Amino acid sequence: MTKLIVQSGGLFTTVQDAGRNGHYDIGMPPSGAMDQYSYAAANMLVGNPVGAAALEATYIGPELEFTDDRLVAVTGAAAPVMLNGEPVETWQTMAVGAGDVLKFSMITAGTRFYIAVSGGVDVSEYLGSRSTYTLTGIGGLDGRKLTEGDRLPLGKTSENGSPRPGAAVPEELRPALLPQSEVRVVVGLCAYRLTDAALHSFLKTEWKVTKDADRIGYRLRGGTLDFVEREQPAGAGSDPANVVDLGYPIGSIQVPGGDEPIVLLNDAVTGGGYATIATVVSADRDIFGQAKTGDRVRFVSVDLETALAARSQRRERLERLRATLTP
Repeated sequence: MTKLIVQSGGLFTTVQDAGRNGHYDIGMPPSGAMDQYSYAAANMLVGNPVGAAALEATYIGPELEFTDDRLVAVTGAAAPVMLNGEPVETWQTMAVGAGDVLKFSMITAGTRFYIAVSGGVDVSEYLGSRSTYTLTGIGGLDGRKLTEGDRLPLGKTSENGSPRPGAAVPEELRPALLPQSEVRVVVGLCAYRLTDAALHSFLKTEWKVTKDADRIGYRLRGGTLDFVEREQPAGAGSDPANVVDLGYPIGSIQVPGGDEPIVLLNDAVTGGGYATIATVVSADRDIFGQAKTGDRVRFVSVDLETALAARSQRRERLERLRATLTP
């Protein structure tokens, strides 16, 4: 079986796919690519089917050696990328051969790279997904980040339908990597626990991403939110932010102690006892996939119809991209 040789794992590189969806009933989060758009674009650029496993690298990319002829694409965060010491373009299809080495420099914008190889990363599936969930050590390569000396199995390449080397994602279909972003949210499930003034403040405050920002969640700082006074119900803790346990949708925002909201993301626990005051719409979760410490976000309240329309628009954008890259 063809292998991809890891000469350096970078800071935090894992195998990810579209996610391990449909297992909330057993407390299993989806994991999967944090920036689903960039991940999907990388797979399109190398002719992989929807859901093929790729690599997700954070801040500092890996160093990879190829052992046969493949197509490769790098999307997501902006950074200098080199093939055999020569600079290459991201967001486009590259051809590589045996002995070629792909290497990354430090990011200049964004947070996460996506590296897709034709044939996909062919590690074993766990509950229908190849995504890595490091908290419990499942999926990916032995449930962990990549390290020097690892050898990743690659699947068979497709004979037809792959873009030609040099095919590129048009600029207008590449996501913006901005230090300040507006993020759409649907208010709830437990926004009733906030005072009216606190909910207004939550939506008007510019929140700063702290150093506590990873695949589990992003902790934000920028203000304090007051809760409606009440006698805590049986089964809830003493913190005003406590409620009787409930499920946490991906993208839900909790506020332990009334300050430093936490946006729960792909590897977060699936339930707990903190009030969730809003949920990031699925189309905007990619923003957190590329947000880094010091970036700022402002939340914008939308209704469910707007959230569903945003999801449809994102799907249409991916279809436009697929049509652009189809030979």
